[in-house]
Formats: sequence, C-alpha cells, structure tokens
Amino acid sequence: MSTILIVILSVLCSAIVTVGAYTLVRRMILKGRKEAIIAEAEREGEAIKQEKILQAKEKFLQLKSEHEQKVNERNKALSDAENRLRQKENSLNQQNSELGRKNKELEAIRENLKSQLDIAKKKCDEYDRLSEEANRQIEAIAGMTAQEAKEQLIDNMKAEARTQALAYINDVMDEARLTASKEAKRIVINTIQRTATETAIENAVTVFNIDNDEVKGRIIGREGRNIRALEAATGVEIVVDDTPDAILLSGFDPVRREVARLALHQLVMDGRIHPARIEEVVAKVQKQLEDEILETGKRTCIDLGIHGLHIELVKLIGRMKYRSSYGQNLLQHSREVANIAAIMASELGLNPKIAKRAGLLHDIGKVSEEEPELPHALLGMKLAEKYKEKADICNAIGAHHEETEMTSVISPLVMVADAISGARPGARREVIESYIKRLKDMENIAQSHNGVTKTYAIQAGRELRVIVAADQISDQQAEVLSADIAKKIQDEMVYPGQVKITVIRETRAVAIAK
Repeated sequence: MSTILIVILSVLCSAIVTVGAYTLVRRMILKGRKEAIIAEAEREGEAIKQEKILQAKEKFLQLKSEHEQKVNERNKALSDAENRLRQKENSLNQQNSELGRKNKELEAIRENLKSQLDIAKKKCDEYDRLSEEANRQIEAIAGMTAQEAKEQLIDNMKAEARTQALAYINDVMDEARLTASKEAKRIVINTIQRTATETAIENAVTVFNIDNDEVKGRIIGREGRNIRALEAATGVEIVVDDTPDAILLSGFDPVRREVARLALHQLVMDGRIHPARIEEVVAKVQKQLEDEILETGKRTCIDLGIHGLHIELVKLIGRMKYRSSYGQNLLQHSREVANIAAIMASELGLNPKIAKRAGLLHDIGKVSEEEPELPHALLGMKLAEKYKEKADICNAIGAHHEETEMTSVISPLVMVADAISGARPGARREVIESYIKRLKDMENIAQSHNGVTKTYAIQAGRELRVIVAADQISDQQAEVLSADIAKKIQDEMVYPGQVKITVIRETRAVAIAK
C-alpha cells in the first residue's frame, strides 16, 4: 500500500511539476510575443509620426508661399493705386492753377463790364430824362397824357376790327345760307316731282258689300251664333245695321279686318255658314294672308331693287300693306320715302342703294308686335340690328324722329324724306276741326308762360317752336322753359306720336350806314 501510495504521490508530483513548468514556459513565451508586438507598434507609430511631421512642414511651406504671393500682389495694387492718386493730384494741381488764371481773367472782364454798365446806365438815365421832357412837351401840345392817347388808340383799333369782322362774318353767313337754301330747295323739289305717287287712305272701317239683305240673316245666324263665332275668330266687330247691301267690319287692326273680309267673302260664296265652318275658313284665310304678306314683301323688295333682306324683315314689309299712319298707307309711305331718300342721295353724291334700303325699313317698328313700350323708331332700329343690317341703316331707322343721335350721313336724308312724304297735301288726313283745335291748344299752352312772345306748331303738330324775349329769358331759363312746356303738354293733351319743343332765344343788333 505504501508503495502504491508512493507511486501515486510521485506521479502526482511529477504531473504537478509538469503543469507548472508548462504554465511558466507559456507565460514566458506570451510575454516575449507581447513585447515584440509593442516594439513593432512603437516602430510603426514613430514612422507615421515622422511622415505627418513632413506633410505638415510641406503644407506650411505651401501656405507660406501662397501668403507671400498674395501679400506681394496686394502691395503691387497699393503701389499702382498710389501712383494713380499721385497722377490725379498732379492733374488737379494743374487744373487748379488754370482755374486761378481764368478767375483772374474773369475778374478783369467783370471790372471792365461794370465800368461799361455804369456808363450805359448814365446814358439811359439821360435818355429817360430827355424822353420825359419830350413827352411833357407832346402832352402839353396834344392836351392829353400818353396813357390816355394809348388807350384811345387801342379802343379805336378794337372797334374798327370788330366792325370789320362782324361785317365779314355776316357776308359769309348770308352767302352760305342763300347757297344752301337754293341747293336744298332744288333737291327737294326735284325729288318730289320725280316721286309723284298716288295716295292711298285707310281708316278703321271696312265695308263688305253683299248682293241682298237676306245674307245678313245668314251671317247673324240662329240667336246670333254665327256672328259671335266670326267675331271671336277674327277679333273684328261686325256691324249689321240698316245700311243697304253692306256690312261694316270695324277694328283698328287692318290685318284682322282683311281676314274678316276674305272669310266673309268665301262663306257667302260657299253658302255654308255655321260656327265650325267659320273657324275652318278663318284659319285657311289667315294662312293665305300670311303667304300674301310674304309675297307682297318680296315683290316690294324686287320693285325697289333691294336684295339680301332677312326673311323676317320681308314679312314686316309685307305687313305694312295693312297698316296706316294718319290715314296714309304705311307700305306706300315707306316706298315713297325709299325713292325720295335714294334720289336725294344721288343728288348729293351718296350711295342711293343704302338710302333706299333705310327709307324702306324706317317704319318697320310700327308693324312689329315686340316691345310695344318702345318708340317705333327705336324698335325698328333694334329689329334691324337683330337681323344683321349695317350700322348706317340701323342709325337712319332709329334717328328719323331724332330719338337717337345721328351718326350716319344717310340719317338726315331718311328723316327729310319721311317729312316730305307725310307733309304732301292729301297724303294724310285728320278731322280738320280736331286737328286745328289740337294745334291751337298746343300753342296756347306755350303762350301761357312768361317771357314767350310767339309760338308756332309745325310738322303737323310734331314740333312746337317757341320764341322768347331775350331780355326776359336767359339761356339757362330757356332750357327749363322747354322742359316745363313739354311736361304741361304731356299732362294736359292727347296727341299721336311725340311733340318736340324748341325754345328760340335770339338777340338782334341792327345798325344803318348812311
């Protein structure tokens, strides 16, 4: 046991010694490696340090060189600037010396001028003294001062110049007025002579002739149903009275009266008169009349040589056949105005085709059923613009009663042609008593105002000329007076169309040369 123990102990001891020796040897080896690594690192660090030091030195030298170059450039620029300043200083010194020399010369010239001015002043004083002495001698001889003589001379020259100017102006105006009056009369007279057309007069009643009085009973029908149906279908009042062989168709619309007349003619010819037949015939006649209206418009345009009108305008022209103005047939009146305007345009060297077109269309507002609150001239202008008529023609339509400003040379021709056609004796008619009374009432209304001396109703009562006393009514008061007269006429009178009030105020100066 002891031997084994000893062996085991010896083995253990040897093992322990072996492990200790291994550990010691390993530590020594690791320590040697560590020291070698540290030495190697120290050597590399020293090499990097040396390299960085060299790079820093090189960078420092480079920066130093650049700095020295910039300093040299700055010094050079400063030196150049200093040289330029020195040159400018020398130049300014030269200019200063030159200015000093010129100032001395100017001083010498100023002294010389001052001496000459003193001499001139003395001479002027002497001249004034002599002039005053001469004026006193002249005033003593003439008996008036120089200012009075000057004013008298100026007044005499003004009066003479004013007299000559007024005489010249009056001569020129008289000559122009005489020439214009002669030329206007010649054109108007020639135009009226060349357009001597027949006059057609319409009224509010159409007479339907029948063969015998038996037809009246058939038209009235049982308990009046036929006549009621006819009146309802046509819108015309049918008067069946004791008038022999005649029935009266009363209505202010000529188209409706024509429809009623044609329908009655067909019903009487056919013999079948009852409400259903009446409605059928009236509808048929209305269609026929519309076709006839269009045909009339086309035929009128062809007769006058007017082309390119819108179809709606052609229809309106055809409807003029069944309208009247103060008893004058509207279509005949429009044709007459077209011819008169065209002739006057030819005499004046203007375009007769445009004048004829405007004359034919000037009253289309009277047959339109649109916007009845507008005056017919403005409504006609609006319709012409709607259907693409030219601006000159539209303006002539709207301005033929001066309800808009005239911007076309054709406009006054259409206005004059309309006045000529309506003013011809027999062209229009009105109950003479009521016509005269209306004109007198109009003149009396204007005459009732203070300052009014004379009144004249002209243009068939469409215009009232009021002449006032110039010493009682001023220009501003004349404007107020025209407005007051217009308002009073509008409130107190009933009249067709419009009335234009023109207040005339004039001052006359009359002198007689003996």
